[in-house]
Amino acid sequence: MKKYLYLSAILFTLFSVNAQQVQWASKLIKFSSDLGGKQFGIKRILGKPDVFPQGGYSGNAWTPKNALDGRETVIVGFEKAQTVKQVAVFENLNAGCVVAIAVSTDGEKFQYVWSRKPNYKTPLYRTTLNTDRAYYFGRKRRKIQEVPNVFNPGVEYAILDNSVSGVIAVKVEFNFALLPGQKQIDAIGISDSETPIEVNINSKPDFENLSNVQKVDLAEVIPSTVCISEDGNKLYTSINISDKEEIISYSKKGDSWTNKQVESQLNSGDYYNFVDVVNSSFVLKGGSTYTPGSNNTGFEIFNLVDGKPQSQGQIKVAAYNSYGDFADATMTNDSKTLIIAVETDFTQGGVDLYFAYKKEDGTYGMLQNMGKIINSANDDFTPQLLSDGKTLLFASNGFSTLGNHDIFVSYRQDDTWKNWSEPINLGSKINSAEFDGQPFYDEKNEILYYISAVEGKNQINQVKISNDVLLKKN
Repeated sequence: MKKYLYLSAILFTLFSVNAQQVQWASKLIKFSSDLGGKQFGIKRILGKPDVFPQGGYSGNAWTPKNALDGRETVIVGFEKAQTVKQVAVFENLNAGCVVAIAVSTDGEKFQYVWSRKPNYKTPLYRTTLNTDRAYYFGRKRRKIQEVPNVFNPGVEYAILDNSVSGVIAVKVEFNFALLPGQKQIDAIGISDSETPIEVNINSKPDFENLSNVQKVDLAEVIPSTVCISEDGNKLYTSINISDKEEIISYSKKGDSWTNKQVESQLNSGDYYNFVDVVNSSFVLKGGSTYTPGSNNTGFEIFNLVDGKPQSQGQIKVAAYNSYGDFADATMTNDSKTLIIAVETDFTQGGVDLYFAYKKEDGTYGMLQNMGKIINSANDDFTPQLLSDGKTLLFASNGFSTLGNHDIFVSYRQDDTWKNWSEPINLGSKINSAEFDGQPFYDEKNEILYYISAVEGKNQINQVKISNDVLLKKN
């Protein structure tokens, strides 16, 4: 699972040229093939890159029908006419198959402005990833396809000999027989400058100025989840005991976690058990058996009576369905709004974030998708809603990332639960080149806890982040 990243100076040197005008393809005019579906379809080519600078196999990119050994053509339009000196084609897998580029000022007549020269090779960087992403934290997810070990992503920076004014459309021709292996196209951009178009992750400086991340010492325990009590004095995690994932807890003593206890009353699931929320009145616990057609979700509410959990039964959601056996959840402190990360027939692609309102009978109404801004064509999961009801932490591999899954924060913009800000990456202090997810923020002590994979093994990390930096500002 260890990853080695070789960055080409041509690809990822950052340039700051304020005068550079950049646009990303905003509409499809014509294309030679489309596999259809919410993942891998031709529409995934629109907008800014979703996978770079990481690159690699993703449901967020176009997989052409003839990607292994054939020719393909795509024509894309741009929102505004502009002068073009550069066309950049972001190729996720086995880059170097762009053979010709033409531009148009009216969307109908095209002039060829670039063609691949003999023996020219697209600059690449190489990454090795764990080939099987079917399991997150030991909870089985639906696997679409194995990820190739070495995928050689790159960007074709086509610099025109002469600038062309008033360009509104670009045609890109590919010959995928030039290189072996699968191919994917992430995005197409244009610029009025020779300076290579920047590939930036959406983050903010505050996250790069955090103190150093520390590992939470739990001796030999390999954790799969993390949850902190409302007062910050109890840590819950799940570990494998005799082929069953069971919840254990630790008490805080100074800067250490001690007094390891098996939470027998919470371990009601036959195979999986994990805690998602603990506040002063209830525990939200997952891992119970999901039965299709029953409205059961696999999540239980435990009321705390004299500090001891008492099950109130499974949470029921109207017409609930899931492609997998398990999901992730969080909810508001008053339990009136439930958020679930699950893969259904209505997802944007993979696992999506949904919400449901509590009804008078204690069950929840139908799940409603939280929208395309916060949900990608890949997986968006392990959410934690903070006490303001507006700040949401979650993990994803569907936005530009530093590793194969990163932690993001998004802010609710209104009362609908469908309007969220563009997810913000928590930066390189938190997100590594491997897996980072399962975020849980201790608001009282202003500490973010999360699961991080280090050389193939999970550990809990912690880092100080002030409420002023993380929570939504009114």
